[in-house]
Amino acid sequence: MTDPQAPTPTQRAGFAAIIGAPNAGKSTLVNRLAGSKVSIVTQKVQTTRFPVRGIAMQGEAQIVLVDTPGIFSPRRRLDRAMVASAWGGADDADVVVHLVDAASHIAAEGKEGQAADRRSAEDTETIVAALTAAGTKVILALNKIDGMRRDTLLALSNALFETGAYSEVFMISAATGDGVDDLKARLAAAMPEGHWLYPEDQAADVPIRVLAAEITREKVYLRVHEELPYSAAVETTAFVDKPDGSARIEQTIYVERDSQRPIVLGKGGQTLKWIGQKSREDLIEILGRPVHLFLTVKVDPKWQDSRALYAQFGLDYDA
Repeated sequence: MTDPQAPTPTQRAGFAAIIGAPNAGKSTLVNRLAGSKVSIVTQKVQTTRFPVRGIAMQGEAQIVLVDTPGIFSPRRRLDRAMVASAWGGADDADVVVHLVDAASHIAAEGKEGQAADRRSAEDTETIVAALTAAGTKVILALNKIDGMRRDTLLALSNALFETGAYSEVFMISAATGDGVDDLKARLAAAMPEGHWLYPEDQAADVPIRVLAAEITREKVYLRVHEELPYSAAVETTAFVDKPDGSARIEQTIYVERDSQRPIVLGKGGQTLKWIGQKSREDLIEILGRPVHLFLTVKVDPKWQDSRALYAQFGLDYDA
């Protein structure tokens, strides 16, 4: 007798983790694969603080994308929690993609390389060493290949592949989409047979309160990335569905020092107004309904030691 609950022979579903050094383009790739905004993207490194599950469909395959925080040498409690979260996401996945910023890696080898390029290359070497020690081969994706010489890319590809950490190599541009379809097809083929884990039209598995907080944090860094270091967090303190179908969202932006509060507020409150407007525009698009967003800026020198904030992002406080 046929089991009515059995998946169709071609239906597949599983998890694909995207790991890499900070600012390798992981969030951009997840957004590109999922076809919607599920992870924040800024010019700052370390903007992803917790694994975000984007959901991509490829034929009969459902790929649950785990966008992990950048892997680097941790110094603070938050750093350790983020790195532990990244490796945890990789351990639980059916397939792992190591995304490498090819342009930064090549620049690090030349005189034109900046300190950020050298740090990225060093973090990549750390990841390669860990993958090699683990003995589990993963997929290598060389990102940001736009305008790069083919012979230069091939030399980098060969050098990394010879480490023995990889099963295959893809060359892509997450920003433009070049090569991403081929990578997506490969991930779909790697998914195990089974029922889809989420509805076909769902793009992300992130609590809306958390996603709303991350969107606002993105706008904070987009606007004040020069003046404000990584000393800010956003918490959604209220999310109310109104009778008219709109949503009322209240959020608190935490900074560590009194001197940082006026930076976020801006002259006459104009910076905070811009942050709220841009965040609200994204939330309206994602939720498909009117949004009333209210922002407050508070100084809390110890926000990075708040267990509640770690819990909000699914991070291990004691990592």
